[in-house]
Amino acid sequence: MARTTDESGAPVPQRLLAAATRLFAEQGYDRTSVQEIVEAAGVTKGALYHYFGSKEDLLQEVYARVLRLQQERLDAYAEADAPVEDRLRGAAADVVVTTIENLDDAAIFFRSMHHLSPEKNKQVRGERRRYHERFRALIEEGQQSGVFSAATPADLVVDYHFGSVHHLSTWYRPDGPLTPQQVADHLADLLLRALRP
Repeated sequence: MARTTDESGAPVPQRLLAAATRLFAEQGYDRTSVQEIVEAAGVTKGALYHYFGSKEDLLQEVYARVLRLQQERLDAYAEADAPVEDRLRGAAADVVVTTIENLDDAAIFFRSMHHLSPEKNKQVRGERRRYHERFRALIEEGQQSGVFSAATPADLVVDYHFGSVHHLSTWYRPDGPLTPQQVADHLADLLLRALRP
């Protein structure tokens, strides 16, 4: 019987994802073979196909796991018993921090999304749209209650913030002058300044 964990106790799916993430980030999705992934994870091809079905499924999961985390955290901010300005600021900063903490995943996804089949691409875009809609609802709540200016449509405000978030992987460096939280605070403050009446 195949072991489902290694010496570190990591389950096979996590080992496969960690190996795939590292290899996709280092050499690109299209230049990484299934054989390289399974060797790096210390498992058989059968194990990969048992858990993921294909290399494309691994690529989709690299992005989906971060999006699931971000969605859970956004939902918690959105449902919190706090003023809308505090909830939006928390959510706006959190998506920056979680993106930086998973920078390889974000970079891989934006570089390699075109490798997904139209069906998987549509599925991922749908999940991302759900996240953006929940974020937009916070902005609209503040606009409708007069806390935020309604001069700029909420959709444009969302695009403005997530344009910054999606470009983090092109410029943020862990050894740079700003911590993830400092970058998050600056971007969240910019967003709120843009929304103040």
